[in-house]
This record gives sequence, C-alpha cells and structure tokens, in this order.
Amino acid sequence: MEEQLVDKIVQEVLRRAGGDGSAAAASTAAAAGGGGRGLTEFVGTGLGDTIGLVIANVDQSIHEKMGLDPKYRSIGIFGGRTGAGPQILAADEAVKATNTDIVAIELPRDTKGGAGHGSLIIFGAEEVSDARRAVEVALRELDRTFGDVYVNDAGHLEFQYTARASIAANKAFKAPMGKAFGLTVGAPAVIGVVMADTAVKAATVEVLGVASPAKGTSFTNEVILFMSGDSGAVRQALIAARTVGLKLLSTLGAAPTSVTGKPYI
Repeated sequence: MEEQLVDKIVQEVLRRAGGDGSAAAASTAAAAGGGGRGLTEFVGTGLGDTIGLVIANVDQSIHEKMGLDPKYRSIGIFGGRTGAGPQILAADEAVKATNTDIVAIELPRDTKGGAGHGSLIIFGAEEVSDARRAVEVALRELDRTFGDVYVNDAGHLEFQYTARASIAANKAFKAPMGKAFGLTVGAPAVIGVVMADTAVKAATVEVLGVASPAKGTSFTNEVILFMSGDSGAVRQALIAARTVGLKLLSTLGAAPTSVTGKPYI
C-alpha cells in the first residue's frame, strides 16, 4: 500500500514536469519505498542491523583521504550497529571467495547503546562486480556467524571460529593466516574474564591477545580473548568458555538465547 502511494506521487510529479513517469518513477519508487532496491549502491541487509553497499568508482578526493590503494577503483562497504565479530568472520569468508582485499576494519562503540561494538568493514576491489560479490557473500554468512551470539537483557556472549583464518581475521585480530582461530566475548566484562581463563585452561591454544574495556576495545563493557592453534583445540576451548559463560550470564537474567537459534561451533 505504501509503495503504491509512493508510485502515485512520483507519477504525478513526473506528469507535471512533462515526463511519462514509467522507468524513472519505478526506480525512484523502489529507492524511496522499496528498501533501497532501486539504488545501484545497495546490496542488501542482514542480522545485527547490518547493511551492505558498493561504490563502483570512488571519488578521487575521498579515495586519497581514505588512503586506499590506487588499484582499488571500487569498494564494498559492510557493517552494522550490533556486532563486530560476526561481521568480521563473515568478511573473512568473503575475501576467501572473491578477488578482494580488506582495506579497513573499524569498531565503533555502539550495539545500539549496549555493551559492545558495531562495525565498519571496507573491501577493496579492482572491479565493482568483485566488491558486490564480497558484500553478498558476507551478508549471507551472517546467518551462520550470529549463531553463537547469545543475548539477554543483562549482556551478551559471542564465540567465533574459523578453521583457516584469512585477511579479515588477520587485520582485525592479528590471527595467523591459514591457521585455526577463535574468539570469546563476554559482556559484562567480568564474565569475559572468567570465560577467557576457562578457555585457555580447557585446551592447548596460543593466546594472541586479551582486550578489555580500557585496552583494545572502544571502552566497551566486555573482555575479548583471541586465540589460535590446532583446530580441535580451539573448538574445545570455545565450547568450554561457552558453557561457563551461559551459566554466568543466566544469573543476571533470563537464559541467554542464540540470535539465530543455530549455533555453529
């Protein structure tokens, strides 16, 4: 009904301007009332208030100020208001599947005012088709990577895993390329500390880093563990951390539930 109303308005405006309003009206109506589908920049949306966009030819002045490699004429822009780990691991799969690079990853303090981060990820590509494909793959991967994000009113827990870390995980977390990588996130931060300790005691893994509210995060109320090692060991450490984290967060409210109901670890 809303789209029909928008279409009628556009048709009337174009009629008064002397045009027939056919193709132009359809494109404008789609952009105004169809979720951005009429915009060439729009690719799609996903979990975590995530949106995927492309720019086929970045303006030269913007290109220079962003410090992009001159060979990357096109960029894919991918990010959301809730979650950084799911988007980064999704982007990690996207660069494996496409001829793109990760030129920037930034983690704003957001989560719609919650305890964690939002995300901004930029893919660089020589061809706009590659940039668009990378964003499409990343959006699709969110249904998987949000599977081990658990929330209740008091906070959230997150667990991410890849058997073979690629460019995004390396850029964001210094994960060794080609090796298994995992991360745990506990919010509030006090739960994250226990989860990190539990994880490294449960299996033989290499601790790459620990981020806390004042060290390594955007002053978010969470503690994050980054680890690498044998694939089985990393998974074992994540499962142990998840078990204790779910129990602890449950003491502050309702039992935390998976965002998608489909854990993948």
